[in-house]
Amino acid sequence: MNTNNWAYLDAPTGVAGDMLLAALFDQGLPEEVVLEPLKSFGLGAAFRLQICKSSSAGMRGTRLNVELLEASPPHRLWRDLRPQLEAAPWPDQLRAKVLAVFGLLAQAEGWVHGLPPEKVHFHEVGAIDALVDVVGVCAGLLHFKVDHLFASAPPAGHGEVISAHGPLPVPVPAVLEIAKQRQIPLASSAGFPAGELTTPTGIALMSVWVKQFCAPPAHIPGSVGIGLGQRTLDRPNLLRLWQPLKQDLSSQDSINQPEAASETLLVQQCQVDDMDGESIAFLQEQLRDAGALEVFSQSIQMKKGRPGVLITCLARPDLAKELRAIWWQHCSSLGLRERLEPRWVLSRESVCLDSPWGPVLAKQAQGRVKVEADELARLARAHGLSWHQLRAALAAP
Repeated sequence: MNTNNWAYLDAPTGVAGDMLLAALFDQGLPEEVVLEPLKSFGLGAAFRLQICKSSSAGMRGTRLNVELLEASPPHRLWRDLRPQLEAAPWPDQLRAKVLAVFGLLAQAEGWVHGLPPEKVHFHEVGAIDALVDVVGVCAGLLHFKVDHLFASAPPAGHGEVISAHGPLPVPVPAVLEIAKQRQIPLASSAGFPAGELTTPTGIALMSVWVKQFCAPPAHIPGSVGIGLGQRTLDRPNLLRLWQPLKQDLSSQDSINQPEAASETLLVQQCQVDDMDGESIAFLQEQLRDAGALEVFSQSIQMKKGRPGVLITCLARPDLAKELRAIWWQHCSSLGLRERLEPRWVLSRESVCLDSPWGPVLAKQAQGRVKVEADELARLARAHGLSWHQLRAALAAP
């Protein structure tokens, strides 16, 4: 990896595909970089890009609108769109990224509707503006040679939105499902006006491109792009995308980003000898539902020779108070140990693998590819195959 080719995505008011593409245009992306792959895909006469300099609550930026030129653009199912994308005359890297984004959207929508992805009618995936956003953002990031994207946690919003299925709660189901599957942190939406801040397309793009949700590394800022959202909020509705100055020598760490990154975790622990297995399992479930990254238990020997259980919870430090309340409510212990610990995490990315049963989501790190456990479970249920059979088939070259 060329470790100086990183970028940072700051999303204080959420993420949508058009905002991210607008930020790339604001950063100086040539329009033809987006138009050429879409023309070669057969969409040249289907839309027109409206790119304009504008402002939101007094802050400047670029706003993007996709004007549809077809009176009744066709709706595409994933089973129809996927082979079209696979056959698109694009560079391999662009094709792989676009397929990964749409594959994730299809998987999330399928899960939400309780159907296999290929049988779901996609309002999000089939829309021309979604194709413009996904292809354009992927082409733009590749144009700027971004190979490592950091980002802040986006707020998803709250309240409800009107959809083709009627009123939906915010976060909309597909956003919540992608955040759950990909373990994407969602920032608090407290204080925001009711409404959707992060869209399915926006969070799918983040899931495929973002390597780590964190503060930016030490650097001297270089090119900056600001994309404006369509909604009027009580604050500037924007996201910022920037890359470091290429000649930045201020920090050896910022130039030589390691393959493994350090982050700080909250560790909460207590030991009990008067809870049964069912109540311990319920406590662990409640902690996970509240945002814990992992909860596990170990058998231990306690005072007076009594057998006991050590329960450990790992989480982001900002969740300490919320998780503490769950311990007090569902655990018999009168005390709780807490500490902060550093951990190292290998750089990884989400990939979409081909399989005889359709697209399969996996993680890739240091050349190793591991299929998601949820994916194996889904395929096992859908096709009546054993876990061992699926793992062996998906591990084959």
